[in-house]
Formats: sequence, C-alpha cells, structure tokens
Amino acid sequence: MKWNTNEKHLNWQQQKIFDKHRRVVVIKQSIQLTISTCILVLAFHVGNVSGHGKVPLEDDICVRMAGGNMVHLSTYQPQFDQNEQYCTEIPTEGETYLVVDLLDPALRNMPVSVTVFRGNSENGETVAQINADYYSDGVINGIGKLDKGLYSVVVTAEGVPPLSYHYQLRVAMLDYGKVARSLLGPMIAMLILSWIAYRFLQSRRIRLPFNLR
Repeated sequence: MKWNTNEKHLNWQQQKIFDKHRRVVVIKQSIQLTISTCILVLAFHVGNVSGHGKVPLEDDICVRMAGGNMVHLSTYQPQFDQNEQYCTEIPTEGETYLVVDLLDPALRNMPVSVTVFRGNSENGETVAQINADYYSDGVINGIGKLDKGLYSVVVTAEGVPPLSYHYQLRVAMLDYGKVARSLLGPMIAMLILSWIAYRFLQSRRIRLPFNLR
C-alpha cells in the first residue's frame, strides 16, 4: 500500500474522487466558519440590544427630553433576573420596578409625578400613580404588577410650563418586526462573511492523502 498525493499521477477516476472530496472539505470548513462567525455576531448583537448599557445619553432609548431637561427610565424584574435592566420592552408579566432618574438638576426643584396607564395615556385606565413631590436625589421609584399588554408611563414635572415625558411599555409582548429589523444587519454581514470564507477556502489547494489500490 502506498500513499500518493501528487495530482499528476492520479488517473481521471482518482482525480474525480479527489476533486469531489476537496469540495466537500471546503464546504464543511465554510459551514464551520459560518457558524462560528454567526455565534460571534449574534452574541455581540444580543449584548448590545439586551442591555442599553453605557451609551451616550442622546443615543439611549430610555432617555426622554422636554424643555431642555432629560429623564431616564429603567425597569427591573429581580424575581426573574436580578441583574437584567430593561427599558420599555419587559419580557414577563408580574411585579415590575420602575425607576425614573431626573438627569437635570432643574427637575429636582420641581414637583414631579409618575402615572402608569393601561393602553394609552389619553383614555387608558390608571393602574399606578406616584404623586407629585420633590426628589432632591433625582430618583423616583415604585413597584407595581403589570399584566401582559401595552402600558403608557407619563412623567410630569410641574414647572412653568409643565413638562411631560412619555414612554410606552410592552409587557410580555415580543415585537417580531423590531426583532427582524434588528437582526437584518447581522444576517447580511454573516452572509457576506460566509461568501468570502467560501471563496477563500475554495481558492486554497487542499491536498489530502488517498489510499490507491
């Protein structure tokens, strides 16, 4: 038995087998590289989406501005996940902690109230209310039970003129359109990387030993 790895000495049948096997190896390596790339891209993407984290205030989806003053909303469900911080997309119904940060000092010198409505703020039922008061530390917090559905949170600063900040909460409701739009970029990048990886691996001369009888 002798190993022959020189393509010049292969007959046409052996060459055909060799080429077929090489294509299979290229495809397998491309798939492996694609899967690895996909995992890395999605992990990076999910990390950015799940927690808004350390981003500039002007880019933070949890910040609202009115009259040149800003507030920030955070929501928590420590009974399900002690470390996760949400904003307007709350994954599970149940007791939910709402924390409003008055980012500008001017707001700390005004009475501020927080109202939670089921549905919209115009004709929705009031499900929670934090009465107007002064918050010198700039933090307003409350807890309430939220069932599945849409809610509106209105933060009102009783200044001259009054300032209102609006949020719409989605509780236990997956926004498929938003998920699809958020994944579109990573999916396109993954396809491009997969094509580049395939072309790169296809261009390499992969030599494997064959048992020639």
